[in-house]
Amino acid sequence: MGGLDLLFLLIFLMSLQPVIQRKMLQNARYSKIREIEKKRGSRVITLIHRQETVGFFGVPISRFIDIEDSEAIIRAIHMTDDNVPIDLIIHTPGGLVLAAGQIARAIKRHKAKTTVIVPHYAMSGGTLIALAADEIIMNPDAVLGPVDPQLGMGGSVVPAASVVKVLEEKPVDKIDDQTLILADVSRKALAQMEEFVFSLLEDKLPEDRAREVARDLTSGKWTHDYPLTVETVRSMGLNVNTDVPREVYELMELYRAEVGSFRRPSVEYIPTYHGLQNHNGEEN
Repeated sequence: MGGLDLLFLLIFLMSLQPVIQRKMLQNARYSKIREIEKKRGSRVITLIHRQETVGFFGVPISRFIDIEDSEAIIRAIHMTDDNVPIDLIIHTPGGLVLAAGQIARAIKRHKAKTTVIVPHYAMSGGTLIALAADEIIMNPDAVLGPVDPQLGMGGSVVPAASVVKVLEEKPVDKIDDQTLILADVSRKALAQMEEFVFSLLEDKLPEDRAREVARDLTSGKWTHDYPLTVETVRSMGLNVNTDVPREVYELMELYRAEVGSFRRPSVEYIPTYHGLQNHNGEEN
């Protein structure tokens, strides 16, 4: 074999290395997910968004909840027997309201116990999903966030509550038409989000308290990135504990940013129809 052939072979093997590494990492994540499933007797689904680096240019890409995520999670839930608990591990800055709302509805509709596990943070749409679960498990230093609607305005994103505030503090004849239209949309968005959050909480809290919590989370009482701690979430009356399984932290270590990949799946689960397992690890 000539020197040129050896060079081409070396280049070929080097090109395979990232593929092999990603496959090994995926297998390691599947193995850890299966370990958590066996320990907790549940279906484990991950919704993990980390900033990633693309190709050779080192361009950072921010991830968020999108329609592909909601499709994958809904599919995973539908592949889970009604009597199997679901553990959804969330690490996200938030994302599309439509996608997060679809996931929240699917979580709430599942008949067995549903648990959202937050090892670090689940802001905005991540919080919306957490509110739908029967139980929230958070690291003592993890945080959730407000779910007040954010609307596009002039190429930027503004809180709907702040747009409505403009109408309260400024004469209508001093406000341009575009802002008036946005204020109308903002009112609707605030009412819709408050009602949706109430629907997620009405079976967990007394009606008056559920209304109050829904209003606090959606009205703009806090800035959109305000951290809601374990103590704050508990004070709302929600079922929260801080016993995050050790294996969850080990799983998070396997979701570090990958170099050389344009996109890795943010939602992962063992792709089989999943039933309850007996003590021997065999499905019933």
